[in-house]
Amino acid sequence: MPAELTRSFAAPLSRRHMVATAIGALALPIASRAFARAIQAPATAEDERLMRIAIEEASKGDYPFGAVIARDGNVLARGRNLGKQNQDPTAHGEMVAIRRFLADYGPEKLKGTTLYTSGEPCPMCAGAIVWCGISRIVYGASIAELAGKTGQVMITSAEIASHAPFADITITGGVLASEAMQLFK
Repeated sequence: MPAELTRSFAAPLSRRHMVATAIGALALPIASRAFARAIQAPATAEDERLMRIAIEEASKGDYPFGAVIARDGNVLARGRNLGKQNQDPTAHGEMVAIRRFLADYGPEKLKGTTLYTSGEPCPMCAGAIVWCGISRIVYGASIAELAGKTGQVMITSAEIASHAPFADITITGGVLASEAMQLFK
């Protein structure tokens, strides 16, 4: 390691730096609660109709996960897990649907859409949903339910959304969850 880097790491922290770090550490939990923007909403009959399409997509995937992106009740993109087929561990149903949407419509039209997914989005997919500006997530089976059938990173969509102060995301969970879970037989 070059000497100048060694010295910068070995230099003692100033009192001001230590106080600022301590205050920042104390403020982080307060700030993350203040910016929680995941809004829970009840399911509608339209949500069930579109979730059935996501579950149909899931039944055709490498793993039983499927998604659709919709606006005003119209399906604009579909996706299913293609991880094995594409030899791509990022090819989750939500990611495939997002990529297809982007190819057909571009990024600006994603804002304000709803993503329906048979299983609650993993952190990768939830992060992509936040960054894309999708305003609503409707999922079937929860992370906790899915963990009994497949490996899951135990971070919910609401947790991801609560750490995104720049985005308001409405989340509706548990829509046709039992039907989504039946795909894991």
